[in-house]
Amino acid sequence: MPHPPLAAAWSAARSAVSDAVRVSLDLYKVMIPIIVAVKILKELDLIGLFALPLSPLMGLVGLPDSMGLVWATGLLNNIYSALLVFATLGPAEGVTVAQCTVLCTMLLIAHNLPVECKVAQKCGPSLWGQVLARVAGALACGWLLHAGYTLTGTLGEANRILWTPAATPQGLWPWALGEVRNLAAVFCIILGLMLAMRLLNALRVTKLLDALLRPVLRAVGIGPEASVVTVVGLALGLTYGSGLIIHEARAGRVGRRDVFYAVTLLGLSHALIEDTMLMVLMGAHASGILWGRLAFSLAALFLLVRFTRNLPQERFERLFMAKP
Repeated sequence: MPHPPLAAAWSAARSAVSDAVRVSLDLYKVMIPIIVAVKILKELDLIGLFALPLSPLMGLVGLPDSMGLVWATGLLNNIYSALLVFATLGPAEGVTVAQCTVLCTMLLIAHNLPVECKVAQKCGPSLWGQVLARVAGALACGWLLHAGYTLTGTLGEANRILWTPAATPQGLWPWALGEVRNLAAVFCIILGLMLAMRLLNALRVTKLLDALLRPVLRAVGIGPEASVVTVVGLALGLTYGSGLIIHEARAGRVGRRDVFYAVTLLGLSHALIEDTMLMVLMGAHASGILWGRLAFSLAALFLLVRFTRNLPQERFERLFMAKP
């Protein structure tokens, strides 16, 4: 007869694997068609068309028009693709550290929108609402940073790129293999997070984290039920945070409004560790890519909560949530 603790651990592991498979399949249904569609746009060289309306907006945030192509590449694709374009255009334009910081902060807030906003919709919020929040948030944060750097006269020195991303392998087969590896990594990380959440719950660490994080997240409007999964997304990324939110929402542990607020915050500020370090290598300053982005995201969510908290639930659902 199995030892009770071992039996309980085996049961928890099986449950975590089952949940990870179910959540990953939900994410794959969203991610795979969009990844293929973006690849087609890239192969047809149509991404440049999306840069045309962005170029005039670059002047508002103190950037050369050509940086519109960098941002357009990031909006439709991943950050690495955008940085490849920036590594080519940035030095030729004589971009300063301040300009690099503004651009990189905007990329961190709004990138890979077809995939990430569709994943956010899977959690419950409206797709186009999330797109608008991230694009508008990126422009607003970029403008504030530009104004601050201009007013103080800081970071005006020439930017130095410390690392250039490797070019994406040419051909459909290397691309397909790379995407399969990425999707496998998504499953592995979600499984690890599921197991970690169960272990943290068993050790009552989540209660400690709730107690530590509750004052900050409550101040901006996120309830304690969503605090831990929100922090996971802030640290690791929107896809992984959304995977946990989907699981918690299905289990009835997170309410609809908390889902909306948590996902919106993660859209504006996620992967604070990995992505921030990547942008440092491109020459961006932590004042924007980390502290400015995080402060802006928390302030924006605070205002959003104050604007929506008294709305009747029916109107809130109609305005901000996806239709069933």
